[in-house]
Amino acid sequence: MKFHKILIYWYLQNNRDLPWRKTKNPYFIWLSEIMLQQTRVAQGLSYYLKFTTDFPTVFNLAKADESTVLKMWQGLGYYSRARNLHFSAKQIANELNGEFPTTYKEIIKLKGIGDYTASAIASICFNEPTAVVDGNVYRVLSRYYGINTPINSSAGIKEFKTLAQSLIDETQPGTYNQAIMDFGALHCKPQNPLCETCPFSDSCVALEKKLTKELPVKEKKIKVRKRYFNFLVIKTDDDTTILSERKGKGIWQGLYQFPLIESDKIINKEELVSSEEFINLFPLETTISLFNPKEIVHKLSHQHLYTQFWIVETANTAETTIKWNEIEKYPAPILIANFLEAFQAKKVIDIFSTFEVQLLNKLSLSTQVVLKLK
Repeated sequence: MKFHKILIYWYLQNNRDLPWRKTKNPYFIWLSEIMLQQTRVAQGLSYYLKFTTDFPTVFNLAKADESTVLKMWQGLGYYSRARNLHFSAKQIANELNGEFPTTYKEIIKLKGIGDYTASAIASICFNEPTAVVDGNVYRVLSRYYGINTPINSSAGIKEFKTLAQSLIDETQPGTYNQAIMDFGALHCKPQNPLCETCPFSDSCVALEKKLTKELPVKEKKIKVRKRYFNFLVIKTDDDTTILSERKGKGIWQGLYQFPLIESDKIINKEELVSSEEFINLFPLETTISLFNPKEIVHKLSHQHLYTQFWIVETANTAETTIKWNEIEKYPAPILIANFLEAFQAKKVIDIFSTFEVQLLNKLSLSTQVVLKLK
């Protein structure tokens, strides 16, 4: 039996029940494919449901503010995906009258769409026989055929695309593409693949030669850069703080953060307050304390951020401030969103602790009064 027939037969019995599998609407397929890049289905599902509820058409997404889109995307990471999604939605709505392109060549012209996403949309929605190649596909094909060409090399990308295209079922390309992706995700997994029950066990090169753990091959990763972030969490007497939008093309473009002092190593309180940046920000007297006793290491693809959050209490500041109770309106990196969750939880605990002390003091005072009366 041919490769694609075995694969599709497996898929029809084992495919996942996912909402985007129940539609051919290219807008919904596009949303799901962009969201699931670098993201597990379990994590992306709730975001997909939220987006399709709030933005049921490409026109709704196009009309939204970028800040709103980024806030809804918060937690998925790789925020350039959201910015490109929003940009292309406006292009489709305003320049194409809401009509999604119908061919691979036209779809790939949209900002943020590469070969994989264009192939998925073209095959699933428009039955065009264009093969998808993602991490799951690389893994299945490299193991089955015993290919050791690095998947992240120019030669590997070309070789695997050519092979994938030669294997696709041209009569049902969308089903085939979804089948090979699901097979890689559920059966031919990165760790502990289900080789004993694999429908390809009698012809898989990796299984025969015991190369399952060695394939696929990847060239050495780019060196990870270490950065040291000191976020200054301002608390003024009138319960306001400072948030500013990150500009430029670096990480977190368009997201909001507390004032940041970046250092070349982990620094202590004395080093922080004596820095020129801190003195320029806070020329008046402040009270400063470290929120987290140990630095937080936030790992991005090519950067590790060693982060400390400093609570800075001050009477006032010359900078533009926002009320603390409005802070959740602003899209923020997950690193800061997680801090805010922990910070707010600590505030609640502190309030209850203060209330408890006051209550005990009142009870103690009442007891003293009773004893005196006796």
